[in-house]
Amino acid sequence: MPAKPYRPKPYRRGVGIVLVNRQGRVFVAERIDTPGAWQMPQGGIDKGERPRTAALRELKEEIGTDKARIVAMTPDWLRYDLPPALQSKVWKGKYRGQEQKWCLMRFTGEDGDIKLDGEHPEFKTWKWLPFTHLPRVIVGFKREIYKQVVAAFREKVAALKKTQKPVKRRRAAA
Repeated sequence: MPAKPYRPKPYRRGVGIVLVNRQGRVFVAERIDTPGAWQMPQGGIDKGERPRTAALRELKEEIGTDKARIVAMTPDWLRYDLPPALQSKVWKGKYRGQEQKWCLMRFTGEDGDIKLDGEHPEFKTWKWLPFTHLPRVIVGFKREIYKQVVAAFREKVAALKKTQKPVKRRRAAA
């Protein structure tokens, strides 16, 4: 019987979310299962689901809110490979990594709207970071894709920060 030809594992289709607050900072959260591993919300695309729909669903599932509007999306799929030691453990060993569409979203809620204790929590804590700092805090095997995301959205994130309306402050009564 002839040997089967080698076929590399496919990539899992998914979405990633760059959630930007009013100060132009980006949401990152620390994974429960990997202390010290920070990432932006991301997840798989369900069969028949569009990337935009998946992004809003994943946002709600992972951080408890979908108070955001989509500003932009990467035109291309961005890929990362899992380290070989993880390929057999993650996603039942079916995939070599992920190919993702990344959505830039403006957060329209308040910090209190963010709730990490959903049905299947993935994160234990979160914070807002300057956008360009992302590659510094991300787990090594995702660092290259985060650099691509920063390059893709750098100007749009800067523009979002500049277009934020200033908060009107009341003067104290004299």
